[in-house]
Amino acid sequence: MTQRAVVTGASTGIGEATVRTLRDTGWEVIAVARRADRLEAVGAATGATPFAADLTRQADVDALADFVRATGGVDALVQVAGGARGSDRVEDGSPDDWTWMFETNVLATQRLVAALLPQLRETARDAGHASLLFVTSTAAQLAYPGGAGYNAAKAGESMLVGALRLELNGEPLRVIEIAPGLVHTEEFSLNRLHGDRDAADRIYADVPQPLQASDVADVIAYALNAPGHVNLDLVTMRPVAQSAAHLLARGPLQVRD
Repeated sequence: MTQRAVVTGASTGIGEATVRTLRDTGWEVIAVARRADRLEAVGAATGATPFAADLTRQADVDALADFVRATGGVDALVQVAGGARGSDRVEDGSPDDWTWMFETNVLATQRLVAALLPQLRETARDAGHASLLFVTSTAAQLAYPGGAGYNAAKAGESMLVGALRLELNGEPLRVIEIAPGLVHTEEFSLNRLHGDRDAADRIYADVPQPLQASDVADVIAYALNAPGHVNLDLVTMRPVAQSAAHLLARGPLQVRD
């Protein structure tokens, strides 16, 4: 029986790559993001069903849940949507940017879980299991200068995921967290740095083989396609060039003599 996933953040980056990879492995996909024009292009290219929604708006989340129920239910929620704004020190941080990050990374995630969990329970009752998968970040695991707002938001999302897993103990529901490090995507750093292309490009300059969105999508697909009793609680993934959030090699990787 074909399985069906709701993938958020689906108009770009990791979300778009996840739509493509899940479609390639036989999933039906509802692709969710704010930008309807980009979603339509993703849908046309992949066969996914586009659904435009701002996940910080309860009315949009409720409309998504109604659409999912009316069109066949859901086997997996894949929450990729989120983001960072700014790289200021704590003393210089923008409360507006911090509020946006908390609403986008934490509150939107809570809204989605609350809205779709009843349908995921129905699937688990009938099919034996269902999945909730969340893409957080290594920023949730270690603070770094200029990252406090994003550190706090992603740590909040990660704590939500951990608490949810405990709260669902005893139910056939997998709660999976994927925490990527440096991923070179089209928009993440550009948006974080308020459109400064040169500054965004410098983040990836001379880094040998940073992760690509497709790398993360492959891990997401593996986690969802694993047998239903297998739960990947937390997968931390980085490029080989990044040993830790603060330790990034630039230039060719070379074996030491």
